[in-house]
Amino acid sequence: MTNQETAPTAKDYYFDSYAHFGIHEEMLKDSVRTLAYKDAILGNKHLFKDKIVLDVGCGTGILSMFCAKAGAKMVIGVDMSDIIHKAREIVKENNLSEIVTLIQGKIEEVELPVPKVDIIVSEWMGYFLLYESMLNSVLVARDRFLAPGGIILPDKATLLLAGIEDAEYKDEKISYWDNVYGFKMSCLKEIALKEPLVDTVEAKAVMTTAAVLKEIDIMTVKEEELSFKTDFELKATRSDFAHGFVGYFDIEFSFCHKPVRFSTGPHAKYTHWKQTVFYTHNDLIMNPNESIKGTLSLKPNERNPRDLDILIDFKCAGKDCNVSESLKFQMS
Repeated sequence: MTNQETAPTAKDYYFDSYAHFGIHEEMLKDSVRTLAYKDAILGNKHLFKDKIVLDVGCGTGILSMFCAKAGAKMVIGVDMSDIIHKAREIVKENNLSEIVTLIQGKIEEVELPVPKVDIIVSEWMGYFLLYESMLNSVLVARDRFLAPGGIILPDKATLLLAGIEDAEYKDEKISYWDNVYGFKMSCLKEIALKEPLVDTVEAKAVMTTAAVLKEIDIMTVKEEELSFKTDFELKATRSDFAHGFVGYFDIEFSFCHKPVRFSTGPHAKYTHWKQTVFYTHNDLIMNPNESIKGTLSLKPNERNPRDLDILIDFKCAGKDCNVSESLKFQMS
């Protein structure tokens, strides 16, 4: 094969760069996400005055610039992607180059211009909190660079689960494969059932209480604790069918003078993380106060640690329902 055949075309470069740009555009326009960080940083200038700040996964540099505006004497942004070149232009355009230094590389490998930092900021969260998240990199940065008495923003995350009525969408995404223009495609139905759906769930679809699956204190958590198995119980709040589970997370900046929080749940304002749906094989008939009891385990996939293996074992035993299932999912 010739070099001409393998060389990327101008079209390739255009779509690659636009796809990358589009991701950052979506995150910046997520006002819940971006305003929470702005409020936590600019609303707490007493935390940042004359401090050295490390921004892990700085992207366009928006958080680094917030920190500079809050009074930090030095801000170091680290990102391994080529967006760092545009971020440098953005920092220069906003006359912050004397305060903000941007370094391209992996936080596990880079050397900083200072031995320790006072504050780490990062927007590290992924779908279902931990899918393709940068939390491991934040923990590396914490252990390598955070000075004694230093803080991390945000510092607390909570992962939650609830039951949902979702007959129409489940029929569209799952039952569709039972009859595709007169043909059965059960092998594709199996794939659809194993792949969690990331989409927006309406608040009215939630028909159980929510259960906390995992609480994470980013100041102290260890990497191995991000693989876990936990029990849960979801109680029906009305007579309805349950067609699956919805997962979401809450974030807190507890070091702020007035704590800043936001949620990615169905009850909250839209974020680009949306929610994560895990469909059951059977529809569950539930009456008020009847429970789904089970366990959820989560761990990185052995072949690709960026993927998540999720196992949900549950039992629903009520007046009109007696169902046990073991569901295997992979987020990839």
